[in-house]
Amino acid sequence: MHSNAELQALFSALIGKPVDDNFCLFPPIHTEFGKNITVGKACFINADCVFQDQGGISIGDNCLIGHQVAFLTLNHGESLTNRQDLIPKKIIVENNVWIGAKATILSGVTIGENSIVAAGAVVTKDIPPNMVVAGVPARIQKTIKNKQDKYLSCLFFIYYILGY
Repeated sequence: MHSNAELQALFSALIGKPVDDNFCLFPPIHTEFGKNITVGKACFINADCVFQDQGGISIGDNCLIGHQVAFLTLNHGESLTNRQDLIPKKIIVENNVWIGAKATILSGVTIGENSIVAAGAVVTKDIPPNMVVAGVPARIQKTIKNKQDKYLSCLFFIYYILGY
């Protein structure tokens, strides 16, 4: 078992950049490369996440990433002649985003600030700020109307993770 400071150092070495003192990680995580990942301040990444980062993954400040979330930045061509080609596209997760357990985020997607991705959702398109999305493919379920809703949702998630 590693201390949080040790995990911060290990993750920083993996991505080649320092992480914030408030960064928290529950291992294990899986990545192909690591150097194409950036993480903002005060982020939490739960266990067993997959970072296919060849296309780049940018996670903003104050983000919560649930168990077994998959960030998949590679796609393939559709035609038979180029189906073997790898097409990388960056994933952008803006500030204050909460991504629920077992969600899948596909290449080229931007998740807007303050949004919530429900557990098990498959995000195939950009999500505007302040939205709750769910389903396969993910669709907008509701708009987050005020900052208090966002903070209460995040607080509930943190209490849930810590077992309170």
